[in-house]
Amino acid sequence: MTDRTQQAQETADIARLEIPSRDKRADLQVMDGTLGPSVIDVRRLYAQTGMFTYDPGFTSTASCESKITFIDGDKGELFYRGYPIEQLAEHSDFMEVSYLLLFGELPTAEQKEQFIHDIIYHTMVHEQISHFFRGFRRDAHPMAVMVGVVGALAAFYHDSTDITDPHQRMVASYRLIAKMPTIAAMAYKYSIGQPFIYPRNDLSYAANFLHMMFAVPCEPYAVNPVLERAMDLIFILHADHEQNASTSTVRLAGSSGANPFACIAAGCASLWGPAHGGANEAALNMLTEIGTVDRIPEYIARAKDKNDPFRLMGFGHRVYKNYDPRAKVLRKMAHEVLDELKVDQPLFDVARELEKIALEDEYFVEKRLYPNVDFYSGIILSAMGFPTSMFTVLFAIARTVGWVAQWNEMIEDPNQKIGRPRQLYTGPTRRDFVPIDQRD
Repeated sequence: MTDRTQQAQETADIARLEIPSRDKRADLQVMDGTLGPSVIDVRRLYAQTGMFTYDPGFTSTASCESKITFIDGDKGELFYRGYPIEQLAEHSDFMEVSYLLLFGELPTAEQKEQFIHDIIYHTMVHEQISHFFRGFRRDAHPMAVMVGVVGALAAFYHDSTDITDPHQRMVASYRLIAKMPTIAAMAYKYSIGQPFIYPRNDLSYAANFLHMMFAVPCEPYAVNPVLERAMDLIFILHADHEQNASTSTVRLAGSSGANPFACIAAGCASLWGPAHGGANEAALNMLTEIGTVDRIPEYIARAKDKNDPFRLMGFGHRVYKNYDPRAKVLRKMAHEVLDELKVDQPLFDVARELEKIALEDEYFVEKRLYPNVDFYSGIILSAMGFPTSMFTVLFAIARTVGWVAQWNEMIEDPNQKIGRPRQLYTGPTRRDFVPIDQRD
């Protein structure tokens, strides 16, 4: 029994459901979290009424208890283990945030140093994995490669697939966090026909990734500190985001007892969808479609027209009904990156003007269609030289630490059961088989 369940039983706050027409009733416990709405425990609903709840997309259902991330969409707040994302973005770095998500507390100086050392120790991948890439077409989408290679890690690291062993779980977690940038950079290098660049232990997590992405063997590569910070910031802001589609996928896959590499590969597959991890790519494609600043009024008018299917990508958020706190942080960084690189392209002029309109136009302000994290991350990554096909891959690198933290939490939850959603069946009722020569 978890502390939260025990608390619900002790307070005995009960929600009573009555269905007079069917003479059904249920007494269901109310459970309180430390933040956010309370929940009604419906686990005994079927036993008491013979009915299930119906909730497409599970948007009104808490599927688990978690201590990792909290979002208040109305206030525009995001907390990692209780720490506001703005504070972490300003004062912390991705390795420190990764430790926080995994272990629940910010590390001491000694703990952080040891953690970084342990991650660095695992950044290389088995040499045979480089041969594995040759099985893919050169023009394969990098996310297709990521799903395949991450899933295949279970074939290379048998010594960390026993989910009942806490030590093996942590080794697998470290390996995934460490190797995702290496695999991602390999996928990119393979697609453009360049040799793989090995990781460097003397660089930070973000700088090492940039080095593996853009360095070539024939000349030295120096990581720009502004771009290194921008990369680190993007990793921090995308590290976790409550029970979103990909995180729920990782938990659902993990609930069956699947090995951690398979679970994270499942998360990558879910993240690949344009409504989830592909949103920043869609936002950049929209900016490209608009093309020039003088065409913005035309597209603004289309966005306001309910009869026009066009939608402004990178504005508004399903959860946040206020300004996405991650977007506030990235907005400043986007301007720093553009200024540092002295980028002079119509696409970024369009982005700046569209941002200005969205923050001032009464229509957007009233509907709270603020620029979101995908809008700014797409601009930053494009300016840094990443092709749009790599955008979701970078999201996967950052989100891996959140996935493994959630996966570990799920494994250790005594109330965890294999995921088995119910359904409202609306197909044919029972009917008997008809031989083929008797069918109309």
